[in-house]
Amino acid sequence: MIPRRMNFPQTQVSESDPVWDLRACTTIRVLAFSGWSWMTRQGSIRRSFEVKFKSWTAGIAVLTLATAPVFAEDSLAQWSYDQMVTPAGCCDSGTDCGDGCGCGSACGGGGLLSGIGGGWVEGFSLADSLGVSAFDVGGWTQFGNTSEPTLTSSTGGASFNDTEDRLNLHQQYFYLGKKADGSRGFDLGFRADFLYGVDGQNAQSFGNPADSFDEGFDHGNYGWAIPQLYLEAAMGDFSVIVGHFYTIAGYESVMAPENFFFSHSLTMFNSEPFTHTGVLSTYTGFENITLYNGWTTGWDSGFDSVASGSNYLGGFSVGLSDSITMTYINNYGNFGAVSQGSDDDYSHTLVFDVQLRNNLSYVFQTDYKKIDGPVRDEDIGINQYLFYTYNDYVKFGSRIEWWRNDGVSNYEYTSGANIQLLDNLVLRPEYRQDWVPALGFDEEIAAVDMILTY
Repeated sequence: MIPRRMNFPQTQVSESDPVWDLRACTTIRVLAFSGWSWMTRQGSIRRSFEVKFKSWTAGIAVLTLATAPVFAEDSLAQWSYDQMVTPAGCCDSGTDCGDGCGCGSACGGGGLLSGIGGGWVEGFSLADSLGVSAFDVGGWTQFGNTSEPTLTSSTGGASFNDTEDRLNLHQQYFYLGKKADGSRGFDLGFRADFLYGVDGQNAQSFGNPADSFDEGFDHGNYGWAIPQLYLEAAMGDFSVIVGHFYTIAGYESVMAPENFFFSHSLTMFNSEPFTHTGVLSTYTGFENITLYNGWTTGWDSGFDSVASGSNYLGGFSVGLSDSITMTYINNYGNFGAVSQGSDDDYSHTLVFDVQLRNNLSYVFQTDYKKIDGPVRDEDIGINQYLFYTYNDYVKFGSRIEWWRNDGVSNYEYTSGANIQLLDNLVLRPEYRQDWVPALGFDEEIAAVDMILTY
């Protein structure tokens, strides 16, 4: 297994390797807003980007659900501290979404195969089975298959979905907790998450030495992880968590039900942390503004003081209008193992979430990371998503990405669908193309996964 934080090798940029400037950013923004006309403009796009788009016609016009994933349980939704990712299960249990919900979860709508099997699968609840009512208990099972590994063979980089041509258990996930509710005064809560599967190694605390906390609990391509283990306190509009928790940086999440696509962006994997250990506060007392402030022991660190970092983690999310939300999150300081001893490292994520119509939305994300260690590491990325809801059961989506690592430009395009088979079962087929002009790399990937939540 290749270490997750191994970036692509530093390669001299050739003259044919395009470097994006403001004009390219403008072009890509036009692409996202005008997805239905991409096929007719394919020739001009090729000339402006100087790269091959030979397979884009297969799925260019395919869009997705909204900024939210198609599928997630209500109990999962309340645990999303990242305001950039809003789980689809935003309706209260037992209620009908109606036209005003805006969550796309088809609450009360079941699925294409709803009713088949007498409710053994569709009606299954882990909390009900265990007879637990005092705590939030749940989880999911994710199986998937990919035809090729995501950018590993030619570039030396690792990623999610790097075990190809076989059915893999990606995530067997369980969580237990109690959300602190400060609306009626002081309250306490906690959260514990457990993950097993081929995604397990990517969610471990590999920012610490081997065999510390959950790092190294592996066998073959499979591994165990404890991505969250923290206490929470809340009073009024203020809350704070202390312990090990998922990052608030970035748009995509490690948790499968919080993403539209099976695969992940290069930016998410290479330029963002997955977890932190430390303290993070959230304040929602201002209208349409959420503030985050915290301190962590670096990127992907666990409960181990050896080789830990020390960095600020914070930012804000603000509603610019009824249809536009902007979120800015940054890290500054020593990121731990990834920093190579530097104390002056910086990264940020900036996300614009735009609701274009009731069934159509657009997300623009840009990330920047700079590591001033002995081996300089500088990344910049631009991700764009276009989401479309066809009906209560079928949603479409596209993601287009440019990610540059130390001067080498990498491109990725993904087009896919979410098909809601049951009230708690979703199928996610996708087509993906990755290409790196400077390395002569061009790869097409077909993949599909299925998530059962309970």
